Formats: sequence, structure tokens, C-alpha cells
Amino acid sequence: MNVVVCVKHVPDTEAPIRIRGDARGVEESGLNFVMNYYDEHAVEEALRIKAARGGTVTVLTAGPARAVEALRAGLAMGADQAVHIQDPALDLTDHLRVARALAAAIAPLGPDLVLCGKLATDDNASVVGPALAEYLGLPQATAVTTLELGEGRATAHRELEGAVEILELSLPAVVTVERNINEPRYPSLPGIMKAKRTPVTTKTLADLGLTGEGEGARTDVLGLVPPPKRQAGRLIQGEPEVVVRELIRSLREEAKVL
Repeated sequence: MNVVVCVKHVPDTEAPIRIRGDARGVEESGLNFVMNYYDEHAVEEALRIKAARGGTVTVLTAGPARAVEALRAGLAMGADQAVHIQDPALDLTDHLRVARALAAAIAPLGPDLVLCGKLATDDNASVVGPALAEYLGLPQATAVTTLELGEGRATAHRELEGAVEILELSLPAVVTVERNINEPRYPSLPGIMKAKRTPVTTKTLADLGLTGEGEGARTDVLGLVPPPKRQAGRLIQGEPEVVVRELIRSLREEAKVL
């Protein structure tokens, strides 16, 4: 079974984030980037499928030159090949255009399954996976916690609030995975060395038959602002009746949650 995994190179969630002077992005200088956390689980799931059913695992990304490191991480885990869409004309803040480019790169590969993380930790958009399914004309399941594969079919389990939804999909399909679907492996030293030697195929929009203009709806980042600083807590003391009255007043008038 041949599986394509879409991965994204994102800022390390442990790294301090600084907003650029134009407020339309983050300052990348000195910032550590890693493979998106949820995408690690997607790569791990693909590798387990390969171990059980044979085939190949291809990791795919769209992004600047540094994004090749996300592909190297996937190769070090055990992926067989990597494809990097790199083109300055591709607006990476427009999720639909990114999905359109990824779909154009995936289609010629003819995979049996396309996997993604359920979201990227840098924007939490959860758009690319479902958009990929739309552009490829494939069935989809999102935020999957258990994936079972059969002959031409897949059964996906999704955790809902107080329930589990079970979907049956025909293959090929697009599936986005939750973090509790598995525990990603650590790359081995031989895997890391092999990843350094494995060539990465680079594609431009022209290579994919795209122009960068007119594909998908446009989105635009108007600005980024840091979250407000958390205020110190307040301890309410006194008799129970007084405490309850003050608590209700504070929730209604200050926190405005009642």
C-alpha cells in the first residue's frame, strides 16, 4: 500500500514567538522550526501501515527552503521518498492554494491513502486535509484516533464528546489523524544518516501545472497580536454567604461569563 503523508514545518511550540514589525507574520530569525506535532503521528501511522501491508511512504511538504528539514525528519523516521513544493509565488497563508498545490503533486503518485495531521500547530486551521480531499475527489475522515484497513476499504474511528463515530471509507481516501492514534518513533542513527543521503524531489508551481494565481479562494492575514497577559488571581475571603455573592458579582460584572 502506497501512502503519501503531508507534513508542515512549524515553529517549535516551546520556542518564544515574536511578531514581525508589520504584524503579518512571526520573526523567524533565531526561531527553531520542527515537523508539525500532529504530522509526526501521521508519518508514524504510514510507517506502521507499510510494515503491515508493504508499499512505500512518501512525505510531502510545501514551503520555503527550510521546510526540507521536515521532510528529512520524515525520512529519518523511515519514509522512502520526499517531495518539496518550493515556489515564492505560492502564498503559504492561503490554505486553499497550498492544498491545491499539494493535490497537484499527489495526483500523479496515485497513492492508496493520503494522511495528514488533524491541524498545524502554527495556525490551528484544520483546512488543508479536508481541502485536499475535495481537490482530489476522494472520501475523507478527520481527527481519526483508530484506522483499520481492509481490501479497498478503511474504517476510521473518531472520538466525539461522549461517543465514538465510526466511518467506512472506500480507498483511496484522505485521513487526518489525532495525536492519540499512536506514539511516534524516535529516528534511529542509521535512519538519520540515510535521510541525509536521500535526494528530495523539488517541484515548482509550473512543474505542477499551476500558476499561483486564481487557484482557490484567497485568504489574507490582516495582522497578528499576542494574547493578553493573564491577570493575577484574586482570593475572596469571608463568610460563605458573602463569598458567594461576591463571586457571582465578579463573574457577572468583571469576567462577564454569567
